[in-house]
Amino acid sequence: MTQKMRIGFLALLILALPPSLALAADSKPVIEKKDDLPRHEYQLDVKVVDLYEPANRSALLKLAAAVAADAQSDLANYDIRDDNTVQDFYTDLGTVALLESRWQDYLDLLEKRRALETKEANRLTMGLVGEVIARTELAGTANAANAFGEELLKAVEALPYATVQDNLKSTKGRTEFLTRPLVLGNLESTFQPLLDNTGGKISYDVASALVGVSFTLDYFIPNAGAINEVLGDYIAANDVAKEDIWAARTVDLAADAAASPTVISVWDSGVDTAIFGPQGQLWTNTAEQSDGADDDGDGYVDDIHGVAYDLESNKVTELLHPIQRDFGVQPRDWQQYSKGLGDMLANVDSEEAAALRKHIAALPQAEVKDFLESLNLYSGYAHGTHVAGIALEGNPFARLLVARMTYNHTQMPLEPTLEQAERDAAMFREVGAYFRNNKVRAVNMSWGGSLRSIEEALEAHNVGASVDERKALAREIYDIGDAGLREAIGGSPEILFITSAGNSDNDVKFDEFYPSSYEYPNLLSVGAVDSAGDETSFTSLGKVDIYANGFEVESYVPGGDRIKFSGTSMASPQVLNLAAKLWALDPALSVAEVRSLILDGADEKQLESRTIKLLNPKASVALLEQRKAP
Repeated sequence: MTQKMRIGFLALLILALPPSLALAADSKPVIEKKDDLPRHEYQLDVKVVDLYEPANRSALLKLAAAVAADAQSDLANYDIRDDNTVQDFYTDLGTVALLESRWQDYLDLLEKRRALETKEANRLTMGLVGEVIARTELAGTANAANAFGEELLKAVEALPYATVQDNLKSTKGRTEFLTRPLVLGNLESTFQPLLDNTGGKISYDVASALVGVSFTLDYFIPNAGAINEVLGDYIAANDVAKEDIWAARTVDLAADAAASPTVISVWDSGVDTAIFGPQGQLWTNTAEQSDGADDDGDGYVDDIHGVAYDLESNKVTELLHPIQRDFGVQPRDWQQYSKGLGDMLANVDSEEAAALRKHIAALPQAEVKDFLESLNLYSGYAHGTHVAGIALEGNPFARLLVARMTYNHTQMPLEPTLEQAERDAAMFREVGAYFRNNKVRAVNMSWGGSLRSIEEALEAHNVGASVDERKALAREIYDIGDAGLREAIGGSPEILFITSAGNSDNDVKFDEFYPSSYEYPNLLSVGAVDSAGDETSFTSLGKVDIYANGFEVESYVPGGDRIKFSGTSMASPQVLNLAAKLWALDPALSVAEVRSLILDGADEKQLESRTIKLLNPKASVALLEQRKAP
């Protein structure tokens, strides 16, 4: 499960269909889950990287035409109840329109995409480069010197900078590290093994991804210099530091406060306990010794500060993955590159960003796979420590119990199996029991996955005699792990579980993302806003209870340095931070009461199409004080 993540004759016909395929008023089958969309397959007989060579243009166009035909068919024949999925189809059709030089069709499809977008910044910047390409082509100025840059400048100057600045900075950042060798190397290491395994058979998801890359190679990279110059000048002329709404909401507990130690857990990729031990913020199992034995008989060896599992969900003792020992990766080197990437996407011209630009500029295609896998490895290695630092900030009464799982870092996903799903499910149940047995009050889970990710991994390994067999096996594997995770959460009603919503700008319920799509009275799903409380472009939707800062959040990484990461992974532990403080101030609070204090203290923010709740620790603590007042 952790891919390391819907009476009379007509009534009888309706009841014979799966719930999500019931007929709509216009007789179209209703699609309420991504899994109920039809599957499509294609045959690709050229190597992935060769698909973008001029000699193979006809093969790319043939694949694009097939993808477009299936997208149009699905849109025409099904009532798809998810705007993000419909947008994706329009995106694919728009890319094909550009490939086929149908400029006005691209603009028409772009308008359809924008009409479905609920995030204002995303709607305003959606398809910005493609729109400029299409307009210059329609005006007959595509080959004129400076035409692209002039048209792009007009487009960005018409935008409200305060609303779109983060998106523009991110686009500028991509111009600084996307190179043709990097893109092709990524494709080759991700998809060529799949083609080799399947004999060239690929699904719609893979085919649409391959077609989509043509935009990056044909239009984005060739115009990267102009995009960078226009956006760089525009940002420099307009940039003003955003208001930071979070400092005024922060509540720190003094060491001499009338508060009690509170056990919390970060269930993640592991934690560098050497950072938090000297601060007195680690939970300690006093019945265990570091002697290679299970001294307390609880099934774990040397579980002094928590428990750990490896990639195959086997118990291990290291609470932080020893990547230098296991893979020969020097964490300090990749810390620099990880920070550099984040800085570029935030338009921060740091030494680390300069070093990464230099490295990528000289990176040959053959070395891209190792580069990306090492970057992924470090990201997983640092993730849990960064999350823990956020959760523990300003709370000397927090006692962290570490629960480590291990994330996969390779470009090629692991092959899902029923046996591995059973081990994953057992891990979920065991960790849930460990939390209960050791009186954990709240747990952060900044991770997740989806049913479709399992199906995609099965495809990569050519598992299943047909697409229907693969779909059924993916569901079986998913359901095993899903049951184990649900038992860990639902079977622990006295523990508050807090999870990141996800970073895919998708509907987590439609896509069946776990655990953020779950509905439990002891679960909160957390979305990400930035320092000013503006919704981020990446935060997922569909089931978000509360939002917190998830953009450029500073915290620890292994070794003790502090750097900034972005994601709902950084927003979620801020809710854990508040929950731990509420329980420290009043250990008698129930899960329902803490959950209520968090949500009732939040500020409502009205967006264009909906209202969201912004975390407000100071207000939640004030509510608690009012409750305790005589």
